[in-house]
Amino acid sequence: MARAAYDNGIRFSIMTPHIHPGRYENSAQTISQSLARFRIALSKAGIPLKLGMAAEVRLSPEILPMLERDEIPFLGQLDGYRIMLLEFPHSHIPPGADRLVEKLLAMKVRPVIAHPERNKDVMHTYSKIEPFIEMGCFLQLTASAVAGRFGKMSHKRALQLLGSDAFMMLATDAHDLKGRYPELREGYEAAVELVGLEGAKKLVVDHPMAVVRSQLAPDGGNVVTAMLKMRAANSPALRASVP
Repeated sequence: MARAAYDNGIRFSIMTPHIHPGRYENSAQTISQSLARFRIALSKAGIPLKLGMAAEVRLSPEILPMLERDEIPFLGQLDGYRIMLLEFPHSHIPPGADRLVEKLLAMKVRPVIAHPERNKDVMHTYSKIEPFIEMGCFLQLTASAVAGRFGKMSHKRALQLLGSDAFMMLATDAHDLKGRYPELREGYEAAVELVGLEGAKKLVVDHPMAVVRSQLAPDGGNVVTAMLKMRAANSPALRASVP
């Protein structure tokens, strides 16, 4: 998957395994240990993919005590907030989700809502996502959904969200080399058709880099400089992306 991501034009990737209490019992410590092993494996394989870590955190009451115990890894920091990738159930937006998000924001934790275009509540009723945008949540759209690979309703919502004023990023949400391939390029190209080159670049370079820049230390400046230089060649906006 790392080799496929690199071949797709991705140069910096954030690993975001699930944290879902009762199902995926991950934590910042276990993810950090896995990331260290994976970096060694990439080096041995000669794959020059830069890596960072966070987690896709399922909405649940357990989030708050896990935050207090420093068990949740963040995408990064921006404007005084820690940035957390937050996942709703695919079937619906649970009652009380807005109150939990308000608590997170009060703790200076800003959620990035993962794949809202694939949530069934949002697919059926666009206004379901609007309160979270108004509260200041960021959105992370799946590139393949923007390209139409998750069905007509998800595609329609993805395009509608791209037309909103929310702070957004595109991601691969990759899980394997079959149905959930690390594909970012086609989503970028589809976004270009709707929001133009500059708008698409924000989705796959500027906004992700603003969020994860702290994970590039200590060589962050060199990585960013190299990525900026690479924009001038071959799908330039794919060089600093968050799958």
